[in-house]
Amino acid sequence: MDYEKLSTSILGAIENRPGDIGAYEDLFSLCQAWAETDFTAAHRANKHLKYLCAEIMGKAPTSQVEGFYSLWRRGLLFEAPYDFDSYLTYMELDRQAKKRFYQPRKKQLKPVVDALQALCGDDKLDLLAVSLPPGVGKTTLAIFLLTWIAGRDPNNPNLTGSHSNSFVRGVYDECLRLFDSKGEYLWHDVFPAVQVSSTNAKDCRIDLDKRQRFETLEFTSIGTGNAGLYRAANLLYCDDLVSGIEVALSKERLDKLWETYTTDLRQRKIGDKCKELHIATRWSVHDVIGRLEREYENNPRAKFIRIPAMNEDDESNFDYEFGVGFSTKFYREQRDIMDSVSWKALYQNEPVERMGLLYQENELRRYFDLPDQEPDAIIAACDTKDRGTDYCAMPIAYQYGDDYYIEDFICDNSNPEIVEARIVAKLLKHRVQAARFESNSAGGRIAADVQKCVKEEGGRTKITTKFSTTNKETRIIIAAGYAKEHFLFKDESAYKGDKEYRLAMSMLCGYTMAGKNKNDDLVDSIAMLVDYSESFRLAKVEVMKRPF
Repeated sequence: MDYEKLSTSILGAIENRPGDIGAYEDLFSLCQAWAETDFTAAHRANKHLKYLCAEIMGKAPTSQVEGFYSLWRRGLLFEAPYDFDSYLTYMELDRQAKKRFYQPRKKQLKPVVDALQALCGDDKLDLLAVSLPPGVGKTTLAIFLLTWIAGRDPNNPNLTGSHSNSFVRGVYDECLRLFDSKGEYLWHDVFPAVQVSSTNAKDCRIDLDKRQRFETLEFTSIGTGNAGLYRAANLLYCDDLVSGIEVALSKERLDKLWETYTTDLRQRKIGDKCKELHIATRWSVHDVIGRLEREYENNPRAKFIRIPAMNEDDESNFDYEFGVGFSTKFYREQRDIMDSVSWKALYQNEPVERMGLLYQENELRRYFDLPDQEPDAIIAACDTKDRGTDYCAMPIAYQYGDDYYIEDFICDNSNPEIVEARIVAKLLKHRVQAARFESNSAGGRIAADVQKCVKEEGGRTKITTKFSTTNKETRIIIAAGYAKEHFLFKDESAYKGDKEYRLAMSMLCGYTMAGKNKNDDLVDSIAMLVDYSESFRLAKVEVMKRPF
């Protein structure tokens, strides 16, 4: 049968009678039969059919829309096992539009999706590395990829490696959620003949189809010593191998990480057909992706994708639909409060060499005395402590316009009862009007106890709490730029007799980005104060004279 000639004839009929759904149905049936002899041509015709159906749905009478939508949906399902973009779309068809992952992000993530297709679908790549800013959906995209690969070839293992057990357990759980036939995803429509045969939550393993020595999807943290239990035949997926700033800014630890990756994780690959995928937010030129770039330079079977937060026009690359992305305004504000090196690494994926201290003595703004006027506000931020050797850290700031004078500190690792009493005393002494306490761990209880005591003593401090979910190291570095610009610290001569202020400044100016820090409580409290002060700045009210 001459399928090409027949498809041309059907397309002619559609052109003459665009509202006749029968011709569209004939073309879809032809595509299904054609795929047996010419897969590429059949799917090319099916893509065109989907386009025609989508076009006519915007013009057809309401009574006909359902029929064309059903045909478009069947065409999408026809492609889904072979086309990753179609798979992503079909998987979420029964979800509410605002809850979908891919639809609002498709425009921005399509270059990554196409590269993943080239890697795992079309065998055009052997290695792919993707560098994107935090929070834009790169890991979720990879989770969809894992379930797609698993359905296509359930009897060959795939290995996911990352920096922590909690991360790989999260990926394991999300894969199971996508596989769930009773859930809101349509994986079983795409791969009806494949079933989950076994799961192992303890070791993070999922096996599809028949039982085998190495499971279809396996998950492990790098450097745990158990990677020998895992293998990868289809895909080795590495997600954020760098655990945090402490590793990222230590050349020695990055060298060790590279050695662990090359001698352990990478050795889990079976044969020469196994693909390799790296997804990460970049921190250093010496991280794994940076070294792979140098190793695979000019290799046509390797691709490195970098999409920065802001484009050449200084506009956001990730302003997704339904408000789930990041606006230009958000990124510009982030850039304003960050130092340039951190911004380039975390958000623009342009890591540069950086060593040394985050806060250097000679770059801090200083003062001898407070301005001779009433402050706009007196605020504080408290990083609380429970039992243990950690410090309770609380800077107290006098606000004058956009500047914040750090007049006093709590920096104390005494027993919690002693520290709480001292917090109350400091809040009363400075007549602090508003304070924010971190509510993680015992913070919520401490905040409530302190609030009660302040009220009993006649104080006016309004205490609020905030639960922190962001990475601490990232939070500290992001806040540094704003703190250096808007925070003023006492001149050294003004606090020589104040042991606590002196200790606080020693901790602040001793925090290194190149090695391990004994504690980070003080710098974290400064980051908290930056965040808190920003809320006051954004809520600023301008007073104007009435015109009448």
